[in-house]
Amino acid sequence: MAKLTSRAEDYSKWYNELVVKADLAENSGVRGSMVIKPYGYAIWEKMRDELDRRFKETGHQNAYFPLFVPKSLFEAEEKNAEGFAKECAVVTHYRLKTDPNNPGKLIVDPEAKLEEELIVRPTSEAIIWNTYKSWIQSYRDLPILINQWANVVRWEMRTRLFLRTAEFLWQEGHTAHATEKEALEESEKMLEVYADFAERFMAMPVIRGIKSPSERFAGAVETYCIEAMMQDGKALQAGTSHFLGQNFAKAFDVKFTTKEGKLEHAWATSWGVSTRLIGALIMAHSDDQGLVLPPTLAPIQVVIVPIFKGEEQLEQLRVVANELQQKLRAKGISVKFDDDDQNKPGWKFAEYELKGVPVRIALGARDLENGTVEVARRDNLTKESRPIEGIEDYIETLLATIQEAIYTNALDFKNENTTRVDTFEEFKNVLETKGGFISAHWDGSAEEEEQIKQLTKATIRCIPLDSALEPGVSLLSGKPSERRVIFAKAY
Repeated sequence: MAKLTSRAEDYSKWYNELVVKADLAENSGVRGSMVIKPYGYAIWEKMRDELDRRFKETGHQNAYFPLFVPKSLFEAEEKNAEGFAKECAVVTHYRLKTDPNNPGKLIVDPEAKLEEELIVRPTSEAIIWNTYKSWIQSYRDLPILINQWANVVRWEMRTRLFLRTAEFLWQEGHTAHATEKEALEESEKMLEVYADFAERFMAMPVIRGIKSPSERFAGAVETYCIEAMMQDGKALQAGTSHFLGQNFAKAFDVKFTTKEGKLEHAWATSWGVSTRLIGALIMAHSDDQGLVLPPTLAPIQVVIVPIFKGEEQLEQLRVVANELQQKLRAKGISVKFDDDDQNKPGWKFAEYELKGVPVRIALGARDLENGTVEVARRDNLTKESRPIEGIEDYIETLLATIQEAIYTNALDFKNENTTRVDTFEEFKNVLETKGGFISAHWDGSAEEEEQIKQLTKATIRCIPLDSALEPGVSLLSGKPSERRVIFAKAY
């Protein structure tokens, strides 16, 4: 098995190799689109199932809306349309026909031109708010709390598996409310759902914040976000929750009668995360041996590898392994017994390290005699001999320990690579020599934000929600600043 390129040597190449070699995804025959392979999709299913549970606990229901959006509807909210225009795939015809000059080839039938062009959804606000117009007449119809699990298309020119592809999977929540206060509370609530999921399930610490006006979602009044730090010091936006105000309600004329009998436009939110989270999971924790997966999201939490000579010895081990599997599964632990005799134990050890299986149990004839097993941790690559009696209880505790250890390791890394600076010279020096998050003052202007971006390629990732007032002076203009913001280079 060929070794991965080391992270220190070439982080980008390491990431690309790991995604493919760990059997998560591969490029497809469609430019910029990926095939998510079963192991990668199993991780997404775990993410999806946990998030879906949380959405339903907060009162949301799943629905499904069309993939195609009539161009006139897409144009209705101008800022949203302008923001996504360059990434839109457009359907103009509905039929092909045989090329009369080249039998066996198909061409677009010029007589099958659509009366109105259709946009392949880059996001669904337009089609959903056009639908909400018929759903909402009275305050009694509100709130509407809808989530959709779907695919979207954004015609990206530079793609990378999971992080940025032309088509990707996501969920998008779209809610309608009777008051501004309710909509703001919804935006903040869903941001916290994302943040808690990232930290407790992905073992990935995040900063909760608000985007600067230039970084807001197109058509939003306010964009809340969670920002995570990858091991190369770059930031990755892991989730967003948008307070849309009444912009889409006004664009689609969605009004309701209040308790007082007045007509008002509804208040809106939208929020989403995507398969980009798998890229974040990889880059936040993994190492030069392969994936490091938090037990909560690992498709296989425990693998049992028998070490044997001959079928008779394997059969003895199989009896013990099957009993152990039953005990682990009774505790809700996913386990695989790999009794395939095509590959040697050493090859299997490397393969399961590559795939990030949190715990490996090696079981041999000598272990049977001694009543022990060898237990190996993927996160820190340590191993120890443990009594087989009660091993299921030990493994249950160990998985929780590993989950916490992965989070603590990532949190320590984030904290060690978050730097406060007060001058632009300091800013440039930290960005070039250390990277990570930089906490600095900004005068609030789009001009200074753009100037810093042009000079350094760093952007304002967010204005942290927990940032205290701290008077200072902005990096370039020297104007007064009320609080610090977080800058970083980002994916």
